[in-house]
Amino acid sequence: MTIRSILAAALVIGIPSLTLAQEGTKPAATPPAAPSATASPSPNSSSAAAVSEGGMKMADTATAKVQFITTQPADTLTSKLIGLNVSNNNNESVGEIEDFVILDGKTIHAVIIGVGGFLGIGERYVAVSPASITLSKKDDKLRALLNTSKEELKSAPAFEYSKKKS
Repeated sequence: MTIRSILAAALVIGIPSLTLAQEGTKPAATPPAAPSATASPSPNSSSAAAVSEGGMKMADTATAKVQFITTQPADTLTSKLIGLNVSNNNNESVGEIEDFVILDGKTIHAVIIGVGGFLGIGERYVAVSPASITLSKKDDKLRALLNTSKEELKSAPAFEYSKKKS
């Protein structure tokens, strides 16, 4: 298992800021509140609180005891999100999810979206709050929605990003 796979699995639990709209429902106007860090997880349930208490750490050896998580049907893997087309409320494609920024090894701080360009030429990147994105699942197809325009994304501050793996 690669570090990318481990991070992807860990991030699924830490995505409480992304809103998920099921088929036949409207996307939420505001994201749900994140669970309290003091909440105790019930057995056999996923818990962002349990993961966020410790988070991932940078070290040469592993010191934390392993915690196993049971996922829920509404959980989404980051591997399903990276490369996902982002549309606005006018159903226009405005970009594509490229990556995630993790703050202190615990929380998704930003979603990196590639905007503009054609076939990767002239593309630039912007960082948006995970709370800005609504996920929608319709006809078993996952969509990412962002309440913005192409012009607003073009004028947003650029995120300096290189896809090189370290």
